[in-house]
Amino acid sequence: MANVTRSQRRLPFVGALVAASCFLWPAAPAAAPHRARLSADLADHLSAGSQTIDVIVHGDKATVDAIATRYNLKVKRYLQSGAVLRVNAGQLAALQQDEALDHLSGDIRIQSAVTEVAEVTAESIGADQLWAGADGLPPLTGEGMTVAVIDSGIDTRHDALRQRVIATKDFTGGDGGDRFGHGTHVASLIAGQIGTTTDTLGYRGIASGAYLVNLRVLGDDGSGTASDVIEAIDWAIGHRRQYRIRVINLSLGAPVLQPYRDDPLCEAVERAVHAGLVVVVAAGNYGRSADGQTVLGSITSPGNSPRAVTVGAIDAHETAKRSDDTLALYSSRGPTRYDLVLKPDMAAPGSRLVGAEAADSYLSRTYPDRHVTGADANAYMQLSGTSMAAGVVSGAVALLLEERPTLSPADAKAALQLTSTYMASVGLVGAGAGSVNALAAAEAVASPWSTFSTSIAGEIQKPSGLVFLVKSDQVQANSIVRGMAIDSIVWGTSHDSIVWNTSIVWGTSIVWGTSDSIVWGTSADSIVWGTSIVWGTSTDSIVWGTAADSIVWGTSSNSIVWGTGANCIVWGTTVLQ
Repeated sequence: MANVTRSQRRLPFVGALVAASCFLWPAAPAAAPHRARLSADLADHLSAGSQTIDVIVHGDKATVDAIATRYNLKVKRYLQSGAVLRVNAGQLAALQQDEALDHLSGDIRIQSAVTEVAEVTAESIGADQLWAGADGLPPLTGEGMTVAVIDSGIDTRHDALRQRVIATKDFTGGDGGDRFGHGTHVASLIAGQIGTTTDTLGYRGIASGAYLVNLRVLGDDGSGTASDVIEAIDWAIGHRRQYRIRVINLSLGAPVLQPYRDDPLCEAVERAVHAGLVVVVAAGNYGRSADGQTVLGSITSPGNSPRAVTVGAIDAHETAKRSDDTLALYSSRGPTRYDLVLKPDMAAPGSRLVGAEAADSYLSRTYPDRHVTGADANAYMQLSGTSMAAGVVSGAVALLLEERPTLSPADAKAALQLTSTYMASVGLVGAGAGSVNALAAAEAVASPWSTFSTSIAGEIQKPSGLVFLVKSDQVQANSIVRGMAIDSIVWGTSHDSIVWNTSIVWGTSIVWGTSDSIVWGTSADSIVWGTSIVWGTSTDSIVWGTAADSIVWGTSSNSIVWGTGANCIVWGTTVLQ
């Protein structure tokens, strides 16, 4: 791995020779010039002297217009949160020195998170039991909930989706139709209706009672721009009450090119969560290199946002039982680039999922072997990817919100994480809290003060941590408490905090603080997260430095060294970017 050296500048000595009777005063050091932070792609454009660069800036219209006038720039498009400016490298350099600008980001290309292309998904997460009304729960289908699908559009002519889409907005200038085929498949996994023929009766979405809002941001080739996604998220925020939107599904992603606090996609996600929306995001499909090596640090944006529910993909091997589940090889793994946040948050079935096939779409034409059954408006195909896994989790969230509409985004995320089944073979950087168990999560939010266990395909499932939601008239609103002293949980004293005294799998304690910090576990499997992490045994440990950008993990055959620039990984003897 080549070392990157920074050029050193030698400042010339500046002094004044005065009369012998006067003192010699050293010149005061000049203040460092202002430099707005640049995303990695903009830094590359600046270095290369590019002549056409699309830059996202923040501010209201008056602020944007003032900046554009000051530097004679073209406003390519206005956003609710700012604008996209068309600049050249010289203008970018000038913008970087403008005191009004804190950070700048490129309007990068976004891709759908689909990869290679016996439906057992619903059964494998316990959704089929929720549909039937398990253990005293009413039948749950997501009724009354709306999920905004920000994707390549939805084919509303398909029988599975004909009555589900209640609003459409196309940010690409089209009519909201899906000529790529990705958004239709994801939408059907969330809220698709039961198939209309004998051979399609087994296919339905996780939350078939939910409605959908179709926000198209990806073109006919499955790609789009960050600015379109940002505008779609802000549109969903602005129309959340009109359409009862509670969930946003983002089965798409882009390279992480800057810390999440500067990333405009992550900023939009945070706005949505603060507005009360659960934002479910695909982790990405970059967990394996071309030569078959595992790639850590491959989570895509905006899945690197701590506020997002970031979902990895599980290969269920076409069985409903969970004991044979593995993390899909393609599923992106954490920690995140720059910030080193432990992601994904959880994992769900994502390989070879059967969903609605958009008529005459790119995916349908290019991969005819993925067709499963049916024809025309009742055709179904298999696709794989964290896109599909995210759709499954969005459906599960809709079921939870139907059961308890007052759940905050933080509570919904906690309920899913703490009732997931931990996947020790891949750990936190592979599957996060583990494999989603919608049945256990729904029972947790519905049954305070009572114990529970779940059985899926005849196998008893142990959650990562027993979690019980307490009614607001008993304890603080939005809080979770487990009544026994040996394994208690308190959630909500500072909006997103956990005090966890004992855990079945993860050690003896968690304290999840007011920001992103965790204190976790025993000496054998502990985490201290904030400025540093120490985790695990000698064979799979992390030491996460105070500079928050270094990792040393494991033995010489299974190790990571993440450099001070937070842009390289050494895994064993292989260097992966």
